[in-house]
Amino acid sequence: MYVYGKTSANAIAVMSYLAADSKRRAGSAEIAKERGISKALTAKLLTQLASAGLVAGQPGPGGGYKLAKPSKSIYLMDIVVLFEQTAPPSLCPFGHNWCGVGNPCPLHDEIAKLIESNRRFMEGTSLSVFDGKFREPLRTSSRKSKRPENEC
Repeated sequence: MYVYGKTSANAIAVMSYLAADSKRRAGSAEIAKERGISKALTAKLLTQLASAGLVAGQPGPGGGYKLAKPSKSIYLMDIVVLFEQTAPPSLCPFGHNWCGVGNPCPLHDEIAKLIESNRRFMEGTSLSVFDGKFREPLRTSSRKSKRPENEC
């Protein structure tokens, strides 16, 4: 199954923040604080996203970053391809040299369906899903979350 890594997740977090209020510019320090990402990583991600034409930056007072295109025309896959190898990994439980060489393993068809479903999700989900949402300040709590770290 194609799952994006932590760098891509952080880039999507940055982009979702900008998509939440696409008319307003936001500085990298603000985004870092609100999304719980280091300032250095946020700045690096914004630089790469700007190089790819997904965000536009403006220096100086009143400057900051905003989406370079409408949120409805930026898809999750547009972000992920900047930070991940997008060729699906071999998930064959029999090893790398099984499926595609001889008879497929017993899980091959189900794994192929999951990979295809995930690809369709990434290519079909635009940043417009974040319009006007999720721009609240990061909530911190003294209690530990019961949600596993790898869940949304």
